[in-house]
Amino acid sequence: MHLFMACLGTETNSFSPIPTGLQEFEDTMLCHGDGAANGQHPIAEPLRVWRRLAEVRQMRVTESLSAFAEPGGVTAGATYEQLRDEILEDLRNALPIDLILLSLHGAMIADGYVDAEGDLLRRARELAGPDVTIGVEYDLHVHLTEDKTRPADIVVTYKEYPHTDIGKRAREVFDLAHGTASGTITPTIAVRRCGINAYLPTTSGAMRAFVEEMQRLESEDGVLSVSLAHGFPHGDVPDLAARVVVITENDPARASSLASGLAEKLWATREALRPRYLTIDEALDVAVASEGPIVLADTSDNAGCGAANDSTFILRRILERGLTNVVTANYWDPIAVRFCLAAGVGAALQLRLGGKVGPDSGDPVDLSVRVMGIKRDATQTFNGFQVRIGDAVWVQSDGIDVILNTHRFQTGHPDIMTQLGLDPATRHIVVVKSTQHFYAGFAPIARRVIYIAGPGTSNPDTLALGYRHVERPFWPRDEDAFATN
Repeated sequence: MHLFMACLGTETNSFSPIPTGLQEFEDTMLCHGDGAANGQHPIAEPLRVWRRLAEVRQMRVTESLSAFAEPGGVTAGATYEQLRDEILEDLRNALPIDLILLSLHGAMIADGYVDAEGDLLRRARELAGPDVTIGVEYDLHVHLTEDKTRPADIVVTYKEYPHTDIGKRAREVFDLAHGTASGTITPTIAVRRCGINAYLPTTSGAMRAFVEEMQRLESEDGVLSVSLAHGFPHGDVPDLAARVVVITENDPARASSLASGLAEKLWATREALRPRYLTIDEALDVAVASEGPIVLADTSDNAGCGAANDSTFILRRILERGLTNVVTANYWDPIAVRFCLAAGVGAALQLRLGGKVGPDSGDPVDLSVRVMGIKRDATQTFNGFQVRIGDAVWVQSDGIDVILNTHRFQTGHPDIMTQLGLDPATRHIVVVKSTQHFYAGFAPIARRVIYIAGPGTSNPDTLALGYRHVERPFWPRDEDAFATN
């Protein structure tokens, strides 16, 4: 059996001022045929899993592009076409094949291509023909359009947010796609929109129960896979809203029934899913009155949602309120980092940091700082993987610790601080620039986690976003979003 595999994606924030071009892919991950061995991003993990499983079965493997750019604004059309065409040309040269496996994000928007990955998948199907099995693993923030499902035999999304199950889902995709190509299973897919447009962390509450229900259904005979595509709330696209995906063994009626039932169940719990965010001052009030460490999530300035990761709104209020014993991370500021590197550990200097990308970043903050730690070519743990964050420095100013780095990336784990010599568990307030991926690493050291929705490019309040292309209705903006589906 001949396997062809590739990886492509980015998560496009339609409201981000940061253009996404070829350099952004090169800065994060751009591997030409060797991503399974050298891809330095979690989205490449499926390729590693698939290659191992294929080699055990003595399959022939053709690996194409592995490309991912840190989330930002719309991808340049020429950049997308170059990456897409490389995959398609490799596919054309590899024919005949039996099986295509693709690791795609699913929320990539390019200039001229509102559904970039759907365009790739549709073209791949046309090129491969109707008899080749196609399996796709998507990030759960995928915009699950018809072009992202119809050309595929197997569609699976991550179940967990934060994404701690990428490898498990990759094994699931491989097993189901291999079974399909071998003729041992006949998958039937049903997709049901449920009208919810919100960030839905799966670590507790109603969403934890929903994930467990999906897993329970998968243990039933004839149910091959159950997924929930959350959608990416900052993508201004027509097909934005959560969708349930059910794959059964040659039973379309059961797939449809289960998908509809799960969509109804999720809709019925929507009030428990309603996002609850505090303002900056509300969160600081709670933190000051509580025993620490208190972790405050700056959800509105998350590079993982396309923001700059350099906003100063929370830092400024911390300074204005005279708070101390605070660490805040991590600020994308290559200029400030360069100054600190030149000065060296122990040096005191005047430093202007943050607030550089645009109005959503706020104004720069000027501080008298001492350089406490430097780490060249730093990495941090992110969903169980090591990812590059560039050069990192720790500066201190009157009881405030700030972590700065040169590669735009969200705060994912305490080791972004500990590798510089700072233990966040010793600080009363820990501010992290992330929406949810920080949780697996920081929750164990926190007495409480508080989510802040302040100014910023990745403000998670979907009621505040100026959509122009999203199809109505959707919840929480419309209370009848499910009934009219």
